[in-house]
Amino acid sequence: MQTLRLILTDKFIWLLSGAVLLATLQPVEGPAKTVAEILFNAGIFSVFLLHGIRLERHEVKAGLGNIRLQGTIFVWVFGVMLAIGLCLSLVLGEVLPADVALGFLFLGVLPSTVQSATSYCAIAQGNVAASVVASALINIVGVFLSPLLFALLAQAAGVEITSDTIIKLAGILVLPFVLGQVFQAWLRPWVMRYKDLAGWIDRGAIALAVYVSFSAAIIAGMWSRVSGAEFGWLVAALLLWLGLAFGGTWLLGGWLGFDQRDRKTLLFSGAQKSVAIGAPLAAIIFAPERAGLVILPLIFYHLSQLFLSAPVAVRLARMEPPN
Repeated sequence: MQTLRLILTDKFIWLLSGAVLLATLQPVEGPAKTVAEILFNAGIFSVFLLHGIRLERHEVKAGLGNIRLQGTIFVWVFGVMLAIGLCLSLVLGEVLPADVALGFLFLGVLPSTVQSATSYCAIAQGNVAASVVASALINIVGVFLSPLLFALLAQAAGVEITSDTIIKLAGILVLPFVLGQVFQAWLRPWVMRYKDLAGWIDRGAIALAVYVSFSAAIIAGMWSRVSGAEFGWLVAALLLWLGLAFGGTWLLGGWLGFDQRDRKTLLFSGAQKSVAIGAPLAAIIFAPERAGLVILPLIFYHLSQLFLSAPVAVRLARMEPPN
């Protein structure tokens, strides 16, 4: 019952699912598309401004003390998960549309989530402080590193990160985070007072990015370009990746001798992928009709990781502490 309640009360699951469904039934186009794109850019700017305001610098310094755990999470996210994404992208290039297969590489270069990783770590009774810092730092680095890694590995697919793209990335993702850090002392009390509103701005902006990207792909005939058999390959590959990600992080934590709390932190901070970075990044790098196909693996992976994390967190919370 607790697992089902976690899934049913996770507003982000319903918001993302609703964005995909709405894009399928009523894609945005014409003058409304221009308005939606303006709102999308403003929303993403707000998301990263809020990230900069909320992440206190002393939390970063405290979390960096556990160098071994933080280093392991970093290597797993940008090393192992990247390798899995690259391999799946190459293998699935024979059975999936090119942009969908490319989406597995795109998924591989992304950082982990912030809010859900920390939330499920807390439910599992893991090391929450380390989870907060790991997720935050990986996302900060990911803003710079993810597009660079993707550009280096995706050249064969005709993906090029131009100077205009870099400027746009800096203006929408990096600049607001820096501003948030600079004005944190003045703005953080207000943001924390209205944290529910800030949370809805976060989720709403990400859902809008998904809606705009999916709308363009739907108008370009996305579902006619992905057959039932191809969709089956997509699902099978994502299930395999989820198993490798969740099982691999848990086994690695045990092999490295981490205690139970740190193993739980490694699990949720290492196995999850962030749609908050992925959706806006895809919208900046790709033309809209391509972005919807590229983020298809990301959307389904993100929703699947939330559904899987709930029962895993509940089960881990019931584990006997080590003697």
